[in-house]
Amino acid sequence: MDTTTVLPYAGSRASRRTRALRAWMMTAPVDVAALLAPLLLTQQYWRGTLVMAGLTVVFFAAGGLYHARRHVSILDELPSLCGRLLASAAVVAMIAALRHESAEYVLGFTRGVGIAAGLVIVGRVGTREFAIIARKRRWVEHNAIVIGSGPTAVELGRLLRRYPQYGLRFVGCVDTPSRPGPGAHPLIGGLDELEYLVRLLECDVLIVADPDCPESVLMEVLRRPATAGCDLWAVPRLWGSRSHGDHIGAIPIVKIGDTTLSGPRWALKRASDVAFASTALLLLSPILLLCAIAVLIDGGPGIFFRQERIGRHGKPFHIIKFRSMRPVDERESQTNWSIAHDRRVGPIGRFLRRTSLDELPQLWNILRGDMSVVGPRPERPFFVEKFSAEYPTYAMRHRVPVGLTGLAQVSGLRGDTPISDRARFDNYYIENWSLWLDMKVLLRTVAEVFRGGGR
Repeated sequence: MDTTTVLPYAGSRASRRTRALRAWMMTAPVDVAALLAPLLLTQQYWRGTLVMAGLTVVFFAAGGLYHARRHVSILDELPSLCGRLLASAAVVAMIAALRHESAEYVLGFTRGVGIAAGLVIVGRVGTREFAIIARKRRWVEHNAIVIGSGPTAVELGRLLRRYPQYGLRFVGCVDTPSRPGPGAHPLIGGLDELEYLVRLLECDVLIVADPDCPESVLMEVLRRPATAGCDLWAVPRLWGSRSHGDHIGAIPIVKIGDTTLSGPRWALKRASDVAFASTALLLLSPILLLCAIAVLIDGGPGIFFRQERIGRHGKPFHIIKFRSMRPVDERESQTNWSIAHDRRVGPIGRFLRRTSLDELPQLWNILRGDMSVVGPRPERPFFVEKFSAEYPTYAMRHRVPVGLTGLAQVSGLRGDTPISDRARFDNYYIENWSLWLDMKVLLRTVAEVFRGGGR
């Protein structure tokens, strides 16, 4: 392979110390200060001001107004900014009008809202100008690798080297060695070396331009631990068409969601898991007691069944369930794929399995951190090893903890269903996670339980 190395400008000492900084760390405090500024004039409307501040920050976050943009411009953000300010102000003003039947009170509160909105816009202008200055002087920048070696990738590298206001320090291109053209592409390595190069060059950002490889191969590389921690941007395939994302020069780029759960998103999911499991254990304790008594009557001592499963990052743990039958030995327990039609399962065990009540003790696994409320199905080591060898995307489902329920399960993929389909649903869930997605899965799980749609 004929390769040429691009010599980017050297990284500054200041940028090495500020690599952990993100856009929201400066923007969010300024927004909150501006929204709370009316309290300095009067504290008569302090409740409405606090609600307005909290609601506006939520609206801004939902609209991506705390995400870093490559092309920084207050004029680009102004329509979304004003629309969300008006929406939050309207909600709080309607509540104030319902609680206080005084036009004078509502008018006074609206004046404060107008002052806060104006200060938010002024604050945004200031933070955006400061961000541009910090980038141009290279106080803040992030190392970026472009995946691809065609004309678009080369042009991206040229733009990033020439215009530091995008906040990215171009360190080179990576691609497969099959693209022809002597010396036309500045490669620093092959796609199979990307994970090593990310660590070596302390890369924070990956930009997918025009890679010479199938998407399935590229996604397999991007899902690896080192690369999954990078911010991921992509040039749309049909980039001559209208794009609603960001842009570098005249090249449109779109921010791709995280390929794994980490940072604040992981903290939010873990907090919701703990809250759900604690509440569920408390509320369902009578049902847990009745199930335990039923299992004891049906099969004697040994209410719980413990079995080794594989969790997050491939770590084994012991899952806890209500016993529905007794396996002959440990080997049968580890290698028997399904007991749905096993005659040794009694009527109580069959009822517990059909309604999924046998899985309720796993709430304790969730509190311990072994599992999550929603996630991929927990599987035994024997089958994890087998399926990982047969299906390339199966092992990727262990980027998150396994779950009490999951998107694959509520989509009908239980029992003897294709493993490839399960892995596809599990990876879709991981890459598109949100609290609302968890809520949808839980609601569908409740519906399945009441329909008796278990095994």
